Amino acid sequence: MALVSKGSRRIVVDGTAYRWRLRGRPTYFQGLAWTPCTFAVEHEDSPGMMLVVTTNQPHPSNWFGREATPVLPSGVAQAIHLALREGWTPTAPGSPFRLDQAVGFTPSP
Repeated sequence: MALVSKGSRRIVVDGTAYRWRLRGRPTYFQGLAWTPCTFAVEHEDSPGMMLVVTTNQPHPSNWFGREATPVLPSGVAQAIHLALREGWTPTAPGSPFRLDQAVGFTPSP
């Protein structure tokens, strides 16, 4: 399954182009700040295995105004580097590669 072009952003890491996307509206659980923010990344030219990154912060558009920093391209690039080191092969077919960086996330009560 490929990322929707609308709302996705291009990023180049080590000479390879990727597309990444953060949901504009949080899921129900993200809106309540019960689960952390996630974003997806795929290879731009030949998408295969998608990378799904779980961050350690609430979604920036959570409904309770819980403080959250935006997902920046520098953070996306770091996640891509880490996922590649851990075995993500972006052009190979397969189910999504999950990178969990949620250590330290505390859900809202």
